[in-house]
Amino acid sequence: MDSTALEPSLYTVKAVFILDNDGNRLLSKYYDLELYPSMKEQKNFEMNVFNKTHKADNEIAFVEGMTIVYKSSIDLFFYVVGSAQENELMLMAVLNCFFESLNQMLRKNVEKRTLLDNMDGVFLVVDEIIDGGVILESDPQQVIEKVNYRADDNPLSEQSVAQHITEKLALTSNVLQSAKEQIKWSILK
Repeated sequence: MDSTALEPSLYTVKAVFILDNDGNRLLSKYYDLELYPSMKEQKNFEMNVFNKTHKADNEIAFVEGMTIVYKSSIDLFFYVVGSAQENELMLMAVLNCFFESLNQMLRKNVEKRTLLDNMDGVFLVVDEIIDGGVILESDPQQVIEKVNYRADDNPLSEQSVAQHITEKLALTSNVLQSAKEQIKWSILK
């Protein structure tokens, strides 16, 4: 077996998706585009996962060489996908954070209709938890604070979205600067 496949990586999450109780996609985000590059392949994978999990009482499944953790709520199924070697507890922490963040954001009314009405906030929640397959946050309270989303308020304004993007760019800039410094010092050694 290839030893590089077993090396630890920050790229933990391969995909996140939400399906309704008929297996239709409501939200999906794939972080490893080599895994399922086309929309057709993604939907086939999602349907395969749904068929194997929607009647099961488990929380973990292994489908097509992937580790999948999942949870259902009323008429929704939430899935987090990782590689076969991925730690199920890490994936479960992401799933629980995702679900609890939505639960708080939607005032414990996690159902299809409410989710569709608040889809902009749902995407922000996903982006706060995972960035490019890397887990950024696993505390739902922190996610809700960062998203700054309240069901009482009007839908997200352009200003709050712009603020979110600015914060993400600043974080990315800091990471890049740190990487440049590390490379510079490793070359100078």
